Amino acid sequence: MIYTVTFNPAIDYVLEVEDFNLGNVNRSKDSYKYPGGKGINISRVLNILETDNQALGFIGGFTGEYINNYLRELGIQTDFISVEGDTRINVKLKSGKETEINAPGPNISERDLEALFNQIDQLKSKDFLVLAGNVQKTLPRDIYSRIQARCMDKDIKVVVDTTGEALISTIKNKPFLIKPNHHELSQIFDVEIEDREQAIIYSKKLLELGAQNIIVSMGGEGAVLVSQEGIYYGEAPKGIVRNSVGAGDSLIAGFLAKYSQSKDTIESFRWGIAAGSATAFSMDLCSKEEVENLVKSINIKKIN
Repeated sequence: MIYTVTFNPAIDYVLEVEDFNLGNVNRSKDSYKYPGGKGINISRVLNILETDNQALGFIGGFTGEYINNYLRELGIQTDFISVEGDTRINVKLKSGKETEINAPGPNISERDLEALFNQIDQLKSKDFLVLAGNVQKTLPRDIYSRIQARCMDKDIKVVVDTTGEALISTIKNKPFLIKPNHHELSQIFDVEIEDREQAIIYSKKLLELGAQNIIVSMGGEGAVLVSQEGIYYGEAPKGIVRNSVGAGDSLIAGFLAKYSQSKDTIESFRWGIAAGSATAFSMDLCSKEEVENLVKSINIKKIN
């Protein structure tokens, strides 16, 4: 089973405004809302790709109930922990350029954390655990690393998708997969990474530090996979980018959907790129048909 953890979910409220005018009344031509948060996005795409998974994390108030009900109606298993306060609402304003306003979210208490730890302790050998997204500032920066430590003796494959110190602290625990984009990789090493060759150099350093598989996404420039099996480059398919939200999450979901069935790292990389691209070409997350159509066009090259 694949489990996703989202510490700080959100309702993403999308407003499309034809010509946004700051300081005046603006009327949207369209609006919609859906559950957000990296782990939740991964659960949704796994579900789209007909891969069983369970969404874990923290929700609160009427907004939290909306997320829980939405996911269950899609057929996704959930076991969220209820906390005090309301799950946040993030506003995505689409008017030519895309503008985001992200709220902070509720606090997580020690009691809430213990409840999550108890859930993690029930996972079994061969399960996958996805730790995705940033955590509230009131929590320890090494919280993902602490969760990893509870999994290390059980052969649980832990996937980490976060940034900065929170990501760095997990490397020593040998995560199965991490997925920084090239900007996030630059931040880790305090350098400017501008091309594929540089991305490979610094990904190899993460491999040496303990990460088992590193996928660096570079938008329209494709992605690189640095793993114990070798170094591979995947070209991004051609298409019109309509949505930047959830593409990286979809890449992880596509990878895991295929890997959980085949254990083939390279083919899983191909499916990851297809899912990430399909979401980028959509207004929301990808569809199964779109992913399957794009997979045929993804060219993977072995570099080393």
